[in-house]
Amino acid sequence: MTSKKVIAVFGATGSQGGSVARAILEDKDFSVRALTRDVTRPAALALRDLGAEVVKCDLNDQEAVKGALKGAYGAFLLTTYWDDFSKEKEVQQGKIVADASKELGLKHVVYSGLENVKKLTKGKLEVPHFDGKGEVEEYFWNLGVPMTSVRVPYYENFLKGLKPVKASDGDYYNLVVPMKDIPMDGISVADVGPAVVSIFRSPEEFLGKAVGLSAEALTVQQYADILSKVLGKVIKDAKITPEAYEKLGFPGAQEIANMMRFCHMKPDRDVKLTHRLHPKVKSFSQFVSENKEAFKDL
Repeated sequence: MTSKKVIAVFGATGSQGGSVARAILEDKDFSVRALTRDVTRPAALALRDLGAEVVKCDLNDQEAVKGALKGAYGAFLLTTYWDDFSKEKEVQQGKIVADASKELGLKHVVYSGLENVKKLTKGKLEVPHFDGKGEVEEYFWNLGVPMTSVRVPYYENFLKGLKPVKASDGDYYNLVVPMKDIPMDGISVADVGPAVVSIFRSPEEFLGKAVGLSAEALTVQQYADILSKVLGKVIKDAKITPEAYEKLGFPGAQEIANMMRFCHMKPDRDVKLTHRLHPKVKSFSQFVSENKEAFKDL
């Protein structure tokens, strides 16, 4: 019996890293080295119980990262912008892992990346939580690390920042999403893991490429219709413009408005490929049905 190839999973106790770690644990050819800042967290202990090797590692610590990657075949990396609202810190984390991957000769890194919007739009739009990931993608590829980027638009945004808002003038809710009538891609974070495992299993097809994941692309009206049907509430498309959205004034409003302006340009997300990578990928309707509890305060 040949030994399994070790894949180090950064942020293994988070939702995306956890999805990847659990999917790898179900695969016969790979084993998981779950990397986390706190090995005593319930999520870390649960992964250990499922058969993962759990290792303490801080993404900001170069030596810890090197130690955590030693002897690994590959790695799954997710960098974080929202912890500190710092693009610079996120890029630094990515570079630390890229340098260590190069030095240790990792055979395949899958990075949860996104486009460098600022570069693509020649400075017209700035979306720091995209741009930093785009810089990290470029750094990996320029360094010659065998890397695949997966670009993920989350359904989970509808449980947080894009959650329906009670209308001030009646007994209904608004989806305040400045997407005009342009379809917007989405996928559940739980479905990212199985898709990533398929990518690890086919390096010859995916090395050096960016893969845009999406279960389906729907207009805001279609998202509203599905939410209304499943939750039994009246939910409407607020039909807000990016210009009006950025004037809402909360932290990050400008950034989200710019992100939506970029989404108007239809970045490459591949529904057909996503269904090939993970045939059981959930529709938005299934996702809402499974997460009714998260909408119970509506």
